[in-house]
Amino acid sequence: MNATATIRHLFVSPGHNFFGRHGQPAGTHPAHDLPVVRCVAGQGIQGDRFFGYRPDYQGQVTFFAWETVVAVRREFALPALSAAVFRRNVIVEGLDLPALAGLRFAVDEVEFEGVGEARPCHWMNGVVAPGAEAWLRGRGGLRARILSDGELRCGTAVFARRELVAAE
Repeated sequence: MNATATIRHLFVSPGHNFFGRHGQPAGTHPAHDLPVVRCVAGQGIQGDRFFGYRPDYQGQVTFFAWETVVAVRREFALPALSAAVFRRNVIVEGLDLPALAGLRFAVDEVEFEGVGEARPCHWMNGVVAPGAEAWLRGRGGLRARILSDGELRCGTAVFARRELVAAE
């Protein structure tokens, strides 16, 4: 099954602002909004903080729904809230991200394996608003492994579901 989706933003950050910082203040690494990113199978997105993090890492790339960005802006009365605050790599419109957990899929030429929800953490209460962490549960996006090398570009993308991932 092929469909189209829209990649609204592609973010990479060279360092961690929240990951591994429990009990410490947030980091200050910017999230760079790029028109194109290079995905490397088994490694992640070039230039991102999780690139080459560890073998078989489940969060080599993270997807977040544009529809959730819009809903958060409305729910918390923050019309100018940047999609960068969520610290997800691919902000995409038109895909049912939770339905991709456990599936292989492709966005344009790049193949992925959906692993599970990119769960929101307590930091969301500070960078969005109090209550954001709870509100985002079940809407935190999708963590995925990268299965093939290739580029993602902002704009319209072809999406294709692949076979189910075999149980281990």
